[in-house]
Parts: sequence; structure tokens; C-alpha cells
Amino acid sequence: MTMGLLKIGTRGSDLALWQARRVERLIGERLGTTCEIRIIHTRGDRIQNVSFQKMEGKGFFTKELQQALLDGTVDLVVHSLKDLPTEEPEGLAVPAIPERESPADVLLAREGLLDVTPDNPLGLPPSSVLGTSSLRRASQALAVTPSITIRPLRGNVPTRVRKLREGRFDAILLASAGIARLKLDLDGLDVVELPPEVMLPAPAQGALAIETRRDDPVFQLLTPLHDHSAGRRIQAERELLQLLGGGCQIPFGCLATEETDGALRLAAALGVVDEAITRAEVVRVAAVAPEPGKAARACHTALQLAQEKLEAS
Repeated sequence: MTMGLLKIGTRGSDLALWQARRVERLIGERLGTTCEIRIIHTRGDRIQNVSFQKMEGKGFFTKELQQALLDGTVDLVVHSLKDLPTEEPEGLAVPAIPERESPADVLLAREGLLDVTPDNPLGLPPSSVLGTSSLRRASQALAVTPSITIRPLRGNVPTRVRKLREGRFDAILLASAGIARLKLDLDGLDVVELPPEVMLPAPAQGALAIETRRDDPVFQLLTPLHDHSAGRRIQAERELLQLLGGGCQIPFGCLATEETDGALRLAAALGVVDEAITRAEVVRVAAVAPEPGKAARACHTALQLAQEKLEAS
């Protein structure tokens, strides 16, 4: 099945445009269909002086894209899947999640600053200033290095790296996928990819979502672009997120991996952070189950039990 020119909606950042162009290439190479890209500005792009946890609602980077789909302005939109709320608007659906990049987080720091040891897995000296506007990243970083100071960091990926080079922070946390996709120059910086034992990523981090109207022929056209292995793992992560009832404002990370027998191992971390983001406690659990929904429910139960123990202690 082929179609005429497809209009792809995307945010206008360098990373969002890279992601849209990747989907454009996949559609051209695998499906033989041509596309054009249309930039749509979102609330998250417009508001740069407020941290995520202080912004009300959900869908900071997705709502306007979804409205453009519903209005018929575009035929499909491309999201960073970690930004996409788990509740799908009526009439919209995700026919394809392409191959996933590394879900890991990366710590960038001034050259020569980091000294990673078993007792200091981030490698940051005491009183270091760490830039992030993610409660997930902040809680896990504070849990392993309580002496650091968290400062909010907004802006697109190149802007965040520039702020580090300008000396506004000693270190910053970014997604590995964004760095790889933009091929950023990190010369003169310390770079450490953090293992999941230190920093669990956001649900679906490193993955893209292609969203369309459910009853549109474009939905069926795009289903061959779906990576079933990545989709299965991401389903477990997002079902757990949905069970927690949260979005990007909660200090929650998780990662599903596939065992040799096909079962899914889902690891999760849920933090409790004070209002000033100076102290944090994090509970970590894991569950193994044969399919995504069961893994999510088992992990959710384990998180509830771990929280109860933390509150009782």
C-alpha cells in the first residue's frame, strides 16, 4: 500500500527535526511514500523559564501536535515516546514504534571533574552543582550523592550543553539517545553513561512514537515500521507508568529487558523528594513475568510494598 504526499507534524527543536527526518526516511525507504515536514510549536517549547514539576497538566510537548492530527492539518506526528502521555486522545493511536536507541542517561561534566568509584557512582565531588529539570534524575542523583546541589536546566539539548560549557553547572544529565542522534561535540567534557543500577531512565526513553488518526488509512500504512521487540518492552514500562497515574512530573524511572526465555524483567525506581529538591529517598524493585501487563502489575505491587516499608521506617 502506498499513498500520496504525507504531512509529518513535529516540534521545531534540532532533536525533534532529526526524529521527524528519520521517520521520513523510514517511510520513503520501506514504504515508498514521500513526506513533507511541518513544524508545530508546543507549550513545552514556549515556556522555558518554568521547571516541569511546576507546570500544570500533561502533554507539554504533545498536545498541540495531537490537535493538528485531529484537525487534519497533518497526517502523522512524531513524538519522543517518553513525552507522550499514556492516555491517548479519542480517535488517535500509535501504529508504530521504530527501533529504539539506547535508553540510558549520560552525565556530562567539566573536564577532569568526575572520579567514579563504587562509593561514588556519579563521580561528582561534594557540593557540585548538577543541572536537571527532571525529578526522576534529581531524585536518583541525590539518593546516591546527597551532597550535590540540583539546579533547574531547561532548553534544547545543544543549549543545555552550552550552559555547561559556560560554567553555569558543574555537570548535567542528558539522554544518551539525544546526544547520539545530534552527534554533539563533547570534546573537553567528562562523559559517563550511567548504568541502570545507578540511573533508571524514563519509561520509553530512547524510543520514538509515530501517531496517526486511528481510522485513517495512514494507520495501516505505517504498521510495518513497528519494532515488535521494542514495542513489547516499552508496553511494560508505559503500563507501569499508567498504573502509577503519572507523567514526567513524578520521580519515576523504569526499564524493561528481555530474558533469554522471552520473559520480561522490569526494573523500577520511585523517589520521594522534598519541595526544595535537596533530599531524596528512592525505592528500587524488579519483577519478571512472561508478558508486559503482568510485569507491570507485579512491579507496581512491589513498588507499593517498598513504599509502605519506607514510610513505616
